[in-house]
Amino acid sequence: MREDVGEVTASLHRPVTDSSRSKPVSYDSFEWQQQPPPSNGVPRSAWNRQHKRLSRWHRPYTLVLVFLDLISAVLASHLAATYIEKSRSGFYGKSLFFLHNEELFIFFAYVVLPLGWMILLWANGTYDRRYLGLGSEEFKRIVRTSVTIVAAVSLLAFATKAPLSRGTVAAVSLMAVAFLLVGRVAARQVLHFARRKTGHGAHRMILVGTLPEALEVYTAVTRSPAAGLIPVAIHITDGYAAARGIETPVPVYAARDVLALVREVGADTIAVCGSASAEPGELRRLAWQLEGTGVDLVVAPQLTDIAGPRVHIRPIEGLPLLHVEEPTLSGPGWLVKNLLDRVAAGLGLLVISPILIAIAIGIKLSDPGPVFFRQPRVGHEGRTFRVWKFRTMYVDAEERKRTLEELNESDGMLFKMKNDPRIFSFGAKLRATSLDELPQLINVLKGEMSLVGPRPLPADDGDYLGDVRRRLLVRPGITGLWQVSGRSDLSWDEAVRLDLYYVDNWSLTYDLGILWRTIFVVLKRKGAY
Repeated sequence: MREDVGEVTASLHRPVTDSSRSKPVSYDSFEWQQQPPPSNGVPRSAWNRQHKRLSRWHRPYTLVLVFLDLISAVLASHLAATYIEKSRSGFYGKSLFFLHNEELFIFFAYVVLPLGWMILLWANGTYDRRYLGLGSEEFKRIVRTSVTIVAAVSLLAFATKAPLSRGTVAAVSLMAVAFLLVGRVAARQVLHFARRKTGHGAHRMILVGTLPEALEVYTAVTRSPAAGLIPVAIHITDGYAAARGIETPVPVYAARDVLALVREVGADTIAVCGSASAEPGELRRLAWQLEGTGVDLVVAPQLTDIAGPRVHIRPIEGLPLLHVEEPTLSGPGWLVKNLLDRVAAGLGLLVISPILIAIAIGIKLSDPGPVFFRQPRVGHEGRTFRVWKFRTMYVDAEERKRTLEELNESDGMLFKMKNDPRIFSFGAKLRATSLDELPQLINVLKGEMSLVGPRPLPADDGDYLGDVRRRLLVRPGITGLWQVSGRSDLSWDEAVRLDLYYVDNWSLTYDLGILWRTIFVVLKRKGAY
């Protein structure tokens, strides 16, 4: 590659279309320091090594988490001490140095136990910036800490023969976990809001690789502004000619010193994309070069839409092999999912039966005709079933659809119009609040659908060949990743991609996360029409 190849002209790129990406990012969150000379892999003295990273958002964020966690642990102890009569059992007649009975209980409840929580939370990596702000690993580690706390207190009580109240230990642990999780969720929502609206708390990233690979990674990381990854430049490895005449969302550079480019564009992270990470020795030399600079190095392999739990690193003679597990679509977890679906559907129908009756009366008063709309849909392994929904359209909706085909706003198998004239007034309200979907609990109870899964598609729109057919490996759901990610506002290709991602990376934890996100999506009424 010629060394005189410079920056691609400014006309080559255009502004990012996503409003959350096009806003200027404050440089207040970055720390600039004198760059050390390039490393050659020889260990430097620990006294001269620079540990400060350029991106410092996690420092104040971690302090906030420490404060919230400490308050949560103290509050759990206080509630147990106030409302559980036997909370002080095991401390009567005990003494430690100058502390007796009540003072000893207060010392353990408000000092030792909260500090124990903080130490174990730190030891379990709940403050590790790799897990903060995204994913479920942070919450899993908090639950793991609670198990450790219970085990430690039980072992201590057994060793000292102290008759502690088991109910108190359980109550304190459960309350502490609940408070910790609520605090973490609230802090994460604030962080996500700051990332979406202001760009604070985000990483400015340079993508290194061929142009197609870099653009693929750009598309993936910008789908979720809450992830806090903002690509600011692309450094291509296949030469200037590869980018000539191609519009890109960020500036493109070639044959530049990477560290100099980092300082120039104000980045704090380098992402090595695809085949660039496979160059013999190059990735290792880049890691050496970044030692002591405070710049993070990440590798984006060519494994798209595969979640972390399915990927395991197995080092063999210094070669890190990425082992990709098969999707888990059977086994104990799948049986638990089926059981929970049936139980939740049965209880749900009993609880909301008055609401269902009220909606049925509203439909009858709005338009004469049947209360329910039953349409053939394709389900698990291609089986056809009739889905239950409240009718939201006039009885002649199917006949009128033929005259509206050219006004279809969807690019896929479903017919969608934001202002569909076939929907009566009360039906529009049902669609906006997703209440028209409630009768699908009958399908869940019968085993034709699940609470969470890909949306069931009409049975008369094709054979579902190619990638789309993979959706049929699981039962369709009332809600799913498609619905919580944009619903009808998504393109057909994006909706299929999300459904396939769900199929390939299913887990019970993922289902619970989607159900939780569904609540907020329904309240916002985004994409519901």
